[in-house]
Amino acid sequence: MAAEVSELCVPVPWGEIRGRVWGPEHGRPVLCLHGWADNCGAFKTLIPLLPKEFRYIAVDLVGHGLSSHRPPGDFYSLPEYVTDVLRVTDALQLRKLSVIGHSMGGDVAGMFSALYPEMVDALVLLDNYGILPTDSKEICKVTRQGMDQILQFEKKTEEEKRRVYTYEKAVERLLAANPTLSERSVHILLERGLVQVEGGFAFSRDLRINFKNIVRISLEQSLEIQSRIQASVLAVLTDKGFDKILSEPAQRKFTSALLEGLKNRNHTVVRVPGDHHVHLNNPQVIAPFVSDFLRTKVLSQSINRQHKL
Repeated sequence: MAAEVSELCVPVPWGEIRGRVWGPEHGRPVLCLHGWADNCGAFKTLIPLLPKEFRYIAVDLVGHGLSSHRPPGDFYSLPEYVTDVLRVTDALQLRKLSVIGHSMGGDVAGMFSALYPEMVDALVLLDNYGILPTDSKEICKVTRQGMDQILQFEKKTEEEKRRVYTYEKAVERLLAANPTLSERSVHILLERGLVQVEGGFAFSRDLRINFKNIVRISLEQSLEIQSRIQASVLAVLTDKGFDKILSEPAQRKFTSALLEGLKNRNHTVVRVPGDHHVHLNNPQVIAPFVSDFLRTKVLSQSINRQHKL
């Protein structure tokens, strides 16, 4: 599949959404959505291990990788990311697709699948339970924090916002921030995660993605959204992953309710050894589960429908 990789560029009102595409032009589309602060390189090692009949479209979410940053004054939130996905599917004229989402990308994939259930035939959540809720008692506090952060940021000069690194220091910085990444994985993410600037390199991602998300939902809302997903779902959880890295400890108590919701709807949940970036560090661990799921829920269903016709 290595020879069939191309660059993706979708124009949007404020710039472009970039990404990479693997697989045959008329293969069944699979949209791949990376996690927070990563980029589409996060799927570079996994996709070559997946079924060749599909066309894998991995995007740099807005503000990440080579995609444009949001305009000045804008926030980054889940509904906006979902709208970006819709922009991509519309530009590529995708009417039916499967979606793979890792971590935050799983939240985006889950909400997209719930809002546009007729478009999604299979959903793969990598170290993600669906749309992560916030304790209702905490929503006002974290929303205020996010608003305060953006205002403080807007008062800084461009010089104060600018951080320049040598390549080696950028590697150290990313490893320190993401101890679950192997050094090889760091180099893969930095292929799209750095831009050359005067004096060295800068991270390409928008600094505003670091701020608290100001659009929050409760557990009740999260479970309601989960119930709207009509696609078959595979959740691949890791034994050293998601629960260990939640930035807000109060969120940990919700994961069991989300897991129960998936199981009650007969979705598939598997646990694998590894950490939060196992799909990039050791993709051979999860590839068999994802491959089998795509073949069973997408390819074989398609063949069955054709036979009935």
